[in-house]
Amino acid sequence: MNQVLVVAEHSAGRLNPATAKCVSCAAAIPDATIAVLVLAADGAAVAAQAAALNGVSRVLLASHPASEPALAAVLAPQIAKLAPGCSHVFGPSTTFGRDLMPRVAALLDAPQVSDVMAVDGAHRFRRPCYAGNAIATVEVDADRPVVATVRVASWQPAAAGGPAPVERVSADVALPAHTRFVSVSAGRNDRPDLQTAARVVSGGRALGSAENFALIQRFADRIAAAVGASRAAVDAGYAPNELQVGQTGKIIAPELYIAVGISGAIQHITGIKDARTIVAINKDPEAPIFEVADLGLVGDLFRIVPEIESLLAAS
Repeated sequence: MNQVLVVAEHSAGRLNPATAKCVSCAAAIPDATIAVLVLAADGAAVAAQAAALNGVSRVLLASHPASEPALAAVLAPQIAKLAPGCSHVFGPSTTFGRDLMPRVAALLDAPQVSDVMAVDGAHRFRRPCYAGNAIATVEVDADRPVVATVRVASWQPAAAGGPAPVERVSADVALPAHTRFVSVSAGRNDRPDLQTAARVVSGGRALGSAENFALIQRFADRIAAAVGASRAAVDAGYAPNELQVGQTGKIIAPELYIAVGISGAIQHITGIKDARTIVAINKDPEAPIFEVADLGLVGDLFRIVPEIESLLAAS
């Protein structure tokens, strides 16, 4: 039996959907028994949400005032203390997981596999490399625990199930004091979260200005979608950095992705290739984005997007 420990990502009392995708990855491990670990100052609400995920056998709730806000230097020793007996420790390949899981691997003296997109066995995994142009098969030592980050764009979230029992645990370990929380600066809006939204509309450099980028925001509001941007649009100052989609931005897998005025550089394609349906709007019929698009509209975006909005308003 493989004991898989999934580290929950959460914020403001809500479980991040990335955790449910980690559970789906954990369920692909042969003979897996899955536990979700919630580290928080007061994580009862988050633990209840984790307990409702199908496939979770139990939830471990480790309450400690130092666990919020979440600092990798503080969480990693607690995870390492609670991990003995586990064959696998999984976390999402998000900013949270990429910061945290290498520290856990170091403390456990265990191998880490990054961006797991498929499971071929208890110790054999597939992950993308070379900007997604190649898939590497990685096999790790079966005699040691495996620490991994899960490519959330490659997995569907675990369905509702449970509820699984919630057990309160304590990680009796000295926490480091050399790292401390100072402040956080984050953009806030009422739109869906870019990494978990079912629909995303992204704009590129062809929009020409930050003022014109409002066209993308208005269109996204019309269809209840999140807003994204290409790196070129971000570098030009049309959109903030947190909206960047691609290899050096956010890797997403929405049900519908609409690329407006985006040529389709390989770095951008890497971030959207797992989308279920890709729609491209571009005046250049030879733009690389059309090679991956399910639907393509060739023409002036400043004419096409308002026409689509008018049709939506009339429907």
